[in-house]
Amino acid sequence: MMRIGYTLMTEQSGPRELLRYAAAAEDAGFDFELSSDHYSPWLTEQGHSPNAWVLLGAVAQATRDVELMTFVTCPTMRYHPAVVAQQAATLQLLADGRFTLGLGSGENLNEHVVGEGWPSIALRQDLLEEAVHIIRELLTGDLVTWEGDHYRVDSARLWDVPDAGVEIGVALSGDRGVARFAPIADHLVQAMPDGDVVRGWSREHPRGSRVYGQLPVCWDPDEQTAIERAHAEFRWFGGGWAVNADLPTPAGFAAATRFVRPEDVASSIACGPDLDKLAESARPFLDAGFTDLAIVQIGDHHQDRFLAEAARPLAERMRSL
Repeated sequence: MMRIGYTLMTEQSGPRELLRYAAAAEDAGFDFELSSDHYSPWLTEQGHSPNAWVLLGAVAQATRDVELMTFVTCPTMRYHPAVVAQQAATLQLLADGRFTLGLGSGENLNEHVVGEGWPSIALRQDLLEEAVHIIRELLTGDLVTWEGDHYRVDSARLWDVPDAGVEIGVALSGDRGVARFAPIADHLVQAMPDGDVVRGWSREHPRGSRVYGQLPVCWDPDEQTAIERAHAEFRWFGGGWAVNADLPTPAGFAAATRFVRPEDVASSIACGPDLDKLAESARPFLDAGFTDLAIVQIGDHHQDRFLAEAARPLAERMRSL
């Protein structure tokens, strides 16, 4: 049975609202909760982007049992990997072992803000691989000095380290990514349901590894209202990762999606009140072999109502596929 999670979408809600949604999502029976880690929203219409690590620290205290995860943090530019290791260790302690560190090679939208430019995909993968090794070393609690191709760590030690460590999921695509990161990561994160990648990962991790995905839906009692909201706030989604990773600003995403129509969005994102229709949109992930799928309910408007009325029956329908 696929586990169903809830996304704390920092791009579309403020921190106090997200904290309330996190508690409500646990009460609604979700298995886990993800937080995006952005410096900017994709589109101005979304209008938010609080700090994910501060938020998750608060969520760890506002919830009891639900698992938590970053989806995903880029440990290479905005954050040095030594800083990510400390954040992850502290959050794991606050969450009593419920946290998984999701990592990825990042998006220009968030990483350009530190003024270091935007590397090629090949270099971003090199940076990510070295960062994972550094994080692993520091999570042992040992004194670490590192002289690598891209990073230096000088006599660093994490003084508060969880006994069971922190499991790491890595976002990747393609066979080369699997071959490179399967030996150093515990779990797979994928933006799209690619069964070939999942099968390749499963061969490298025959037992115990999870495959995480994310599915946007737009529940609303009125289907047309849902379509219009999805178009206003999520029309960027159809650009694909090759495009979305490289655009630098919300203005760039607005320009790139100016010809996307509401009907185009409705053809790729399930919208409206029909829970069976929304649940069925999860089937490609199930067929591809995903073990965990997090729902993104599009828009801050109606989020409380979604969690109170639709979230539990929608999750149950997805689990029963």
